[in-house]
Amino acid sequence: MSTTVRPARTRRDAVYLDYAATTPVDPQVIKVMTRCLGLDGIFGNPSSRSHSFGWEADEIVENARCHVAELINADSSEIIWTSGATESINIAIKGIAQGGSRHGNHIVTSSLEHKAVLETCKQLSRQGFEVTYVGPDCNGQITPKSIEQALKDNTVLVSLMHVNNEIGSVTDIDDIGQVTRSYGVPFHVDAAQSVTRLPLDVCSTQVDLLSLSAHKMYGPKGVGALYVHRESNLKIEPQMHGGGQEQGIRPGTLATHQLAGMGEAARLLRKRRDHDCQTIAALDDRLTGHLVAIGQTRINGNESSRIPGIVNISFESVDSESLMMYLKDVAFSSGSACTSDRIEPSHVLRSLGLPDDISTCAVRFSIGRFTTPEQIDFVAERVTQAVHELRQLSYDFGNLRNMPNQDP
Repeated sequence: MSTTVRPARTRRDAVYLDYAATTPVDPQVIKVMTRCLGLDGIFGNPSSRSHSFGWEADEIVENARCHVAELINADSSEIIWTSGATESINIAIKGIAQGGSRHGNHIVTSSLEHKAVLETCKQLSRQGFEVTYVGPDCNGQITPKSIEQALKDNTVLVSLMHVNNEIGSVTDIDDIGQVTRSYGVPFHVDAAQSVTRLPLDVCSTQVDLLSLSAHKMYGPKGVGALYVHRESNLKIEPQMHGGGQEQGIRPGTLATHQLAGMGEAARLLRKRRDHDCQTIAALDDRLTGHLVAIGQTRINGNESSRIPGIVNISFESVDSESLMMYLKDVAFSSGSACTSDRIEPSHVLRSLGLPDDISTCAVRFSIGRFTTPEQIDFVAERVTQAVHELRQLSYDFGNLRNMPNQDP
């Protein structure tokens, strides 16, 4: 059977404003990872206890675990390595639901969640679990009151994202955590988007499980972590079985170079997050100012609760696919990267009650550590030009369609 090789696409000098989809690996992280690959590096199996190659690898892994723990003010024993946030989320939700920490079959989440949560809950519903999807209030927020009202005597878990990946809205996990803790219900938080944008302290927040992704924080793809609060005494049913690594929760040979990369990314993030956030906030203001000035635009989501760096905006009469096709020199998104191959309105925007004619015109620009003011100005200029031209084309096409038929 023959296969077709797809031609490589060149990016030329495109400006990258899709940091919510993934981030480039920081150069310092690359250096740390490279030292864990070759024969002259630390390439051993961290589980090999009988020789120095394994000991050195294990030391690298545990140092990385400490850096990730310090990023969220956890103990290193509370960090479980995974292949990314999706696996972390699956382990948290399925593991708790099936582990029997609480008797029941009811899960609470929201309609705004990432597909990794929604699809996991859908799978559990096929197995007999009941799932309540809490909707946002008029401000696009998942409130502590709405979560409390959704709880039942048989609720085994609440799972919510901290920062929404499409609109950048922030969920009040502090107050929601107090609600869940008062009812004795485990609380899982998807922090993949928030860890680069907000300080996280699991000692002051009533969170029992928390999912992280390295490639959202300038680390490598294919690695993540799950925080499990040790004093919660949670029973987590493993989703894979093998050598018993990671406290028996997630078996498999640890990828030393990837874990070292996530650890270094966490160390750098802890050191420079405040600076990054200040810079990104200024660039966000600069970008939104330019885009709103185009006219007939709408920032989607509640502006007062939106974290700087994620801008979801609709341009009236300009559908997102047309704009993305027009702007080949700008990398941005029509929504979540995990659903970008589907031409359909975002489930997040629909949950906010936005009509399809606004949702299909929505695009997401996301800013990161390596974005410059010059890039923001370039993107704003290109978007302005594209919107005006596409609107004119739409206007001309509309007039052409409305012209009366004329016989020759």
